[in-house]
Amino acid sequence: MRAPQRKREPILLIMGSVRSGRRCPEISEWIAAIGRAATGADVAIVDLRDWPLPMDGEPSIPALDDYTQAHSKAWSEKIANAAGYVFVAPQYNWGYPAALKNAIDHCYKEWRGKPLFVVTYGGHGGGKCGAQLLQVAEGLKMRAITPFVELHLSEEVIRGGVLDIEREFGSRRDAVVMGFEALLEAIWDPESQ
Repeated sequence: MRAPQRKREPILLIMGSVRSGRRCPEISEWIAAIGRAATGADVAIVDLRDWPLPMDGEPSIPALDDYTQAHSKAWSEKIANAAGYVFVAPQYNWGYPAALKNAIDHCYKEWRGKPLFVVTYGGHGGGKCGAQLLQVAEGLKMRAITPFVELHLSEEVIRGGVLDIEREFGSRRDAVVMGFEALLEAIWDPESQ
């Protein structure tokens, strides 16, 4: 499915890890490249390291839309001006990273009604991480694409070995393409979910 040209808002691919030695940048680049090639969509990668959002930066809750801090206003605008989202997240201790939860919780209405495609990775593929992200998406009234995609990392890669993305994840390429196609369909037809 090729992306029609009339929609100008990008799809934001949000990298869910900020840890040192993270694999998220190379995995995110691979996923974004697949999405762009398969759909022609504008997929913009957002690295949460570039968005240092404090845990307690606002005096009121995001649902009140009363942001006072420059970082919150900028993040709100970034999220609001997207057509849809892809969360790429590792599974940490059966959950998802705190940096991603914090980034999600900095906004409320900005997520509402927008589609989300989740890609997780880890030694077990990230199924628990993905399930939790889908619960959060439901609470925010996002339109989550299901099923989400799980990428299994080998023990060698987890322990610091070289990541050969095609060897590790090549068999999941079609699932990523299908996720992007479903995301675009949800962007163009809000009743499709």
